[in-house]
Amino acid sequence: MTSKQKYRIHCEKEPTIPIFSQAWWLDATAGEDWDVVIIEKNDEVIASLPFVIRKNKLGFTLLTQPRLTQHLGPWLKISSEKYALKLGQEKDLIQELFSKLPKHDYYIQNWYFERTNWLPLYWMGYSQTTRYTYRINKLSDFDLIWNGLQTNTRKRIKHCKEDLGIVVRTDLNIDDFIKLNRQVFYRQGMEVPYSDDLVYRIDEAASKNKAKQIFIAEDPKGRRHGALFLIWDSNSAYSIMEGSDPELRGIGANSLIRWEAVKFASGVTKHFDFEGSMIEGVERSYRAFGAIQTPYFSISKTNSKVLRFLQTIRSIAK
Repeated sequence: MTSKQKYRIHCEKEPTIPIFSQAWWLDATAGEDWDVVIIEKNDEVIASLPFVIRKNKLGFTLLTQPRLTQHLGPWLKISSEKYALKLGQEKDLIQELFSKLPKHDYYIQNWYFERTNWLPLYWMGYSQTTRYTYRINKLSDFDLIWNGLQTNTRKRIKHCKEDLGIVVRTDLNIDDFIKLNRQVFYRQGMEVPYSDDLVYRIDEAASKNKAKQIFIAEDPKGRRHGALFLIWDSNSAYSIMEGSDPELRGIGANSLIRWEAVKFASGVTKHFDFEGSMIEGVERSYRAFGAIQTPYFSISKTNSKVLRFLQTIRSIAK
């Protein structure tokens, strides 16, 4: 049995593996282009590291993660040992996992925010960049969440719902969502950074695993203001895509959509992750929702001397 086959079985019975590391998610987002290295003890998987294998335009081999995937990185079985011994175990497991990776020119993955010990890889020549997501915890306490929203955000939600009669529908399909999602990029003169086919595959796989919901705001005239695509596992929900009609976005219905998504998430999981953004304007909207700024690590290493030289030249040219 291959490591990938063992990992599939492991994912089916291990509830602590995040949704983005689940085999079914990787099948949907990467197809055949993903693999995994594992460590076993007594026929039990105790550590794993899934990755996507890609070739760039110059022919370099990259180990990375799929699009629309917030994080990947290593999973380690929860240890009950004392702190000092636990850190030692993490060091050994992480270094063994990364020593098992196939030959590659460049590695880059974002790690799950709870995986904070990247020191073993620092000793192996890897680099780290801190990024941020925004999370709402304690989904059961709606008074706390509502009071945490900025005043203007609360006003927009009430105005859209009570004054304008906008409702958030959950009975529309993926095509309705895609129409609004595309407009986010068209408005900015950008190409959509992922294919419709990828969105369809995610929608189908998440539906089969009962792990997705689409939210679309519609007013009494039938105009659709915005949309949100939510996925979740037993620990957290993630807003992985949004959309809006540029002619209606100033009304603020996206705040109502997010509020309804948070309320829905409270019935299926423990936390809500806005997926964050390093873009200032996007970050501002998540912060206004009372979400907690949460750092996570982007880990990378360039093994190819040629690629390292090209990266240096590119950084100098900026």
